[in-house]
Amino acid sequence: MNIKNRIKELRARDKLTQQDLSEKVGVTRQTIVSLEKGSYVPSLLLAMNIAEVFQVPIEKIFFKGDGK
Repeated sequence: MNIKNRIKELRARDKLTQQDLSEKVGVTRQTIVSLEKGSYVPSLLLAMNIAEVFQVPIEKIFFKGDGK
């Protein structure tokens, strides 16, 4: 399954570095890099934590294939 995300876009909106976001959600910067590249699918808990940081619903950040 191909899961895409808007993490990089939302980080830019909130002026957060990959390191800033990683510290807020309790993962390494490399995990954020992998998420942004689409090579890592987050756990539900991590997705929820990311959604909380950006204050948007999970489905506005993560989506299947080309749909938004």
